[in-house]
Amino acid sequence: MHDAVIFDLDGTLVDSAHDIHAIANVLMADLGAAPFLLDEARSYVGNGAATFVARCLAARGLPETLHAEALARFQALYETQEPLCRPYPGVEPLLAGLSAQGVPLGLCTNKPGRPAAKVLAALGWSDVFAVVVAGDTLPAMKPDPAPLRHALDALGGRAALYVGDSEVDAETAQAAGTPFALFTEGYRRGPVEAMAADFAFADYAALSARLGVG
Repeated sequence: MHDAVIFDLDGTLVDSAHDIHAIANVLMADLGAAPFLLDEARSYVGNGAATFVARCLAARGLPETLHAEALARFQALYETQEPLCRPYPGVEPLLAGLSAQGVPLGLCTNKPGRPAAKVLAALGWSDVFAVVVAGDTLPAMKPDPAPLRHALDALGGRAALYVGDSEVDAETAQAAGTPFALFTEGYRRGPVEAMAADFAFADYAALSARLGVG
């Protein structure tokens, strides 16, 4: 049993692709570019807002010189949009079960702090996590291990499991020397077999069983 569990947010606990897709298409309309399909926008998620916007611009052949302006617009839209995301099936029973057992929970996401807080508030999770490390909490973002190590330190240096869905999360856990559980139904870009994970699962019931919840 792990003494603490730290989760990624987008693509791990919640499917936020609809939020990001909607914002990306408003941004593209502002720039006079064609909209994205949902799966296309989803494929650009994972390394924070700046990289997401850069990928969007490149996909539409827009110049890099627009990046600063486009990123500011994207972040402004993100701040004002009401969250559309929903938890993946089985997430809420797992969080409730771990909390009932007294297992400290953390969140380590590349999403900026204010949009992350809006999502947590919308889902009634504002008090679920003992620590929230967002994309703008530290100078570094995942896959740099600093955010995950910061979360681990905030939880008292307990032996923790990190749960994520992407190559970024796998690299972060490996760099931090933290056991990693991979949710295979999120936003990874490559095959499961290519990712360093201690445990891979497609259904949160499997993770709950692994952690002795339920």
